[in-house]
Amino acid sequence: MESLQGYALAAGTALLAGGINALAGGGTLLTFPALLAVMGPTEANMTSTLALFPGSLAGSWGFRKEIYQGRNWLLRLLPASVLGGIIGSLLLAWGSPEHFALLIPWLILTASVLFIIQPWVARGQGEEEKNPSWKVLAIASLCQFLVAVYGGYFGAGIGILMLATLGQWGVGSLHRVNGMKNLLAAIINGISAVIFGLSGYVRWDYVLAMGVAAVIGGYIAGQLGPKIPRKWLRAFVICAGVTQTLYYFSKQLGWLE
Repeated sequence: MESLQGYALAAGTALLAGGINALAGGGTLLTFPALLAVMGPTEANMTSTLALFPGSLAGSWGFRKEIYQGRNWLLRLLPASVLGGIIGSLLLAWGSPEHFALLIPWLILTASVLFIIQPWVARGQGEEEKNPSWKVLAIASLCQFLVAVYGGYFGAGIGILMLATLGQWGVGSLHRVNGMKNLLAAIINGISAVIFGLSGYVRWDYVLAMGVAAVIGGYIAGQLGPKIPRKWLRAFVICAGVTQTLYYFSKQLGWLE
């Protein structure tokens, strides 16, 4: 694919992903496969993470009040998030691109399933637990560490994973869980951005083009959001995820040459 076509595809997908992330989440399911058309899998994953990082950071700003209210839990889970993000990012940076390529259909499948079950995960958030036992803290930290490792390695779906786990430990209301999820995801992505940026795999020309497009997409979505049924956006992302899963499994099995 010619360079100009590659930029156009990446920027157009990032524009759409930025809007979808602002309204429903799941933008990585669009940007990562689009980048696979113009670069290798490791480069695509790292470039996608860096391009969408500013949006994930901005997404936490709207929940700053809820995040402040849950600051005690944030501080408790921060070490696990940082350590897991570092390990996951290093696994990708130091790992074999061929091994990562074998995982692509499974990673997209996992992210798609997580996105499908998102409405059920968001239900039933518990009351705030201000003084959790050491057992609860240990389990919560372990779960957050595992989520962060996955997030540092691939990233798509970590918000939904945290939505499912944080609500079980007594963090508080759904709004507080959502705010903490956004900030912790931004921290994990920020760690990945630093490590990936030093790895030599990142395509900075695509990061710039996609980053600008994603910000514009997020802004447009913020203006048009109330007019767009969320179920339509979810249906679009789910269809894209399922289609890509089938495509990459078929390609891996040799059904598509």
